[in-house]
Parts: sequence; structure tokens; C-alpha cells
Amino acid sequence: MLDDTLLDDPAALQRADRDRALLALAGAGARVRTALRQADAAGLDRLRPDGRPRAVLVAGHGSALTAAEMLAALAGTASLVAPLPPTEAAAPRADRAGARPAFTAGLGWQLPGWAGPLDLLVISSADGGEQGLVSLAEQAYARGCAIVVTAPAGSALAEAALQVRALPLPFVASVLPEDLTPVAPAEPDLPAEDPAALWSHLTPMLALAQKIGVSQLPYDALPGVADLLDAAAVRCRPDAAAYTNPAKGLAARLAGTVPLLWAEGPIAGAAATRFAAQLADRAGRPALAGPLPQVLTAHRGMFTGQLGAGADPDDFFRDRVEEPDPLHLQVLLLRHAPGTAADDGRDGPAEVPEEDAGPRSFGVSRAHRLAAAHDVRLTEYASARPDALHALADLVALTDFAAVYLGLAAAQS
Repeated sequence: MLDDTLLDDPAALQRADRDRALLALAGAGARVRTALRQADAAGLDRLRPDGRPRAVLVAGHGSALTAAEMLAALAGTASLVAPLPPTEAAAPRADRAGARPAFTAGLGWQLPGWAGPLDLLVISSADGGEQGLVSLAEQAYARGCAIVVTAPAGSALAEAALQVRALPLPFVASVLPEDLTPVAPAEPDLPAEDPAALWSHLTPMLALAQKIGVSQLPYDALPGVADLLDAAAVRCRPDAAAYTNPAKGLAARLAGTVPLLWAEGPIAGAAATRFAAQLADRAGRPALAGPLPQVLTAHRGMFTGQLGAGADPDDFFRDRVEEPDPLHLQVLLLRHAPGTAADDGRDGPAEVPEEDAGPRSFGVSRAHRLAAAHDVRLTEYASARPDALHALADLVALTDFAAVYLGLAAAQS
């Protein structure tokens, strides 16, 4: 059971946030600006492409692949953007000091058989030490692919980028207090990922996509994202009361539930997939994400099972002392609905009331009916921003903060 009063105790939240996840999220806007500035300084602004590539392959792991999925959602059907996940794992070699290397150091990637001179390979890494990504760059060079690499300066991957004539772009790391004591992870070779690293991966990808014509973003879309992330950090700050802080409110709502994260459209779908990953990483909570309409058939059985009906809270014979509160399903429906919300989106995603008379697709209406028929709570958030990238930033910022708050409050409970 979550003690939601902890969410209104900034000092307790700060004590629990030992790796400064909230501080990292608060600095996401600054990282977007820095990444844009450094990408231009690295030569992206001088890039003069001959045309649009046949396909853009994006290789990495963790939030780098999440960024690839978001780029694909923003590009739509006009361009082929394919995330390239690792296909194998080998035991990584220990360094000279004998330190245990990260599990990701032993991952391996393979180019599709059809990849060649008409295609672009984008490699993004927060560490830059993955030998598998170095080998992938060499594969791409041998096949004549154009290559762009985002990695920390001085890393093995950044050095390899120069050898294969790639365009090297710097990865912007989080700036944390110097007196911060590192937290030893429970699994040393599987440390938690920086929650704001997503924006250090996604920003160079989007700037590159603008340059080569893969996405049709407005010229001021990326600087606008930085401003939106700054505004979200103010709304979701730790000292804002739960009734005014939308992320704290969402975290309290998801406590003690099994979240089903449903999404209408590719933009909301990318945000829902990201939220599921953050709930697992930051809050230790399982969640199932899926797009409408197919998610209704995929998740239908959960509503007719034990989680859907749940235990009767008014059962006279239930042991309220010894028995933990039963888990229930909670549906969170994310939407990008420009022009349909009650406000203009300036305050971030709005919670849509159940009685809202605005237009709904048949899939959304059926989702509401399914939840109501089985007494499952459904909460709907919609971003009304007309720009798809800004709507994505709104939804991701809200849910990222909510996942961190849920994890911190649960740890204190």
C-alpha cells in the first residue's frame, strides 16, 4: 500500500532519490538545447545531403531504441525508420583493473541483409564502450552505408566513428552535483538508466531527420521541445502539492494497480511504450502497453479474470489486517487529440473527464465501455498540441515524472 502523503514531503522525496532522477528529468530541457548546439558545432548544420536515404536504421539499446521508435512515429509512412535492437549477447571482457563490465558491453548487432549504399545507419550510445556497436559501424562502412554516430567524446565508439568516416555527434550526459555519492546498483552489470538520457539520444536524431528530409518538423520544433520540458519540470517539481502536480496525481492513481497503458495513434503509442519501460525501471512495476484498437482483443481476457473483477472491498469477512489490498486493473489511455481538449494544451496533457462530450473514435468509445462494464477505472490523458513532437514531449514528460514519483514513494512506504 502506497502512503501518498510521502508525495507531499519534498525532503523525504529527496532522501529517497539517491541517484537524483528528479534532478535529471528537471534538466531535460537544458540537455535538448545543449545537444542541438553541440550537434551544429560538430558539423550537422553544414551537412548538405544529396537526397533522402531509402531507409534509416537506428541501432542502440535502452532509451536509444525508444528514441528510434519515437523517430519512426514522427516520420510516419513517408520514410522507413527501423530500430535495430541487439541480436546476441556474449560475456564482456573485464577491463585492465579487473572491474566487472556492464552487460551491454557484450551485446551484438547485425545489419539487415538488404542494407547498402542507399541507406543510413544511426548509432546512439550513452556509454560508447559497446564493441558490438563498433563492429556494426565497420559492417556498415564495408557495405557503403552512410553513418552517423552519437557517443560520448573520447569513447571507443566515438573513435571508431572517425575510422569509418561517420559524422560524429556528442552525447550530452546529465550534470549532477559533484558531492553526489554513487549508489551501488543491486545488479552491478545492469545499472538503472539515466531517465533523461532519452532526450540526449532523440535530439540529434530529430535534428538529423530535419536535415535529410525524413521528418517534416517545423524549423522551431526542437527549441520548442526544450521549453515544454522546462515547463513540465516546473509543474511536476517535488515541492508542488499532489493536487496541483499532475505527475504525483498520476503516480498515486497507479499505486496498487496493474496498469494497462492504451494509446490511440503512433505518437501516444510511443509514449505508452516509454511509460511501461520507465515503470519497470524506476518503479519496479509491471505494465502492459498496446495501441488501439488491437489492444482491446489482446487485453480482453484480463477484464474477465480475477484482476478485472477483483475482491469485493465491502466483503464483511475479508481480513483487513493480515490481507494485503487486492490488485486491480487500471487503464491509462493516452491520446494526441489536437483541438479536441477543453484547453489549448499550454498546461500539458489534460485529464479528459468521463462525461466529456468531445469527439471520440469508435476504438476509444469501445475502450470506455469495456472498462465500465467490468468496473475497471479508466483514466484518459490527451495532449491538445497541434504539433506531434510537442504532444509527444508533453506525454513523455508527464509519465516520466510519474514513474519516478511512484518508485520513490513506494520505496519510502
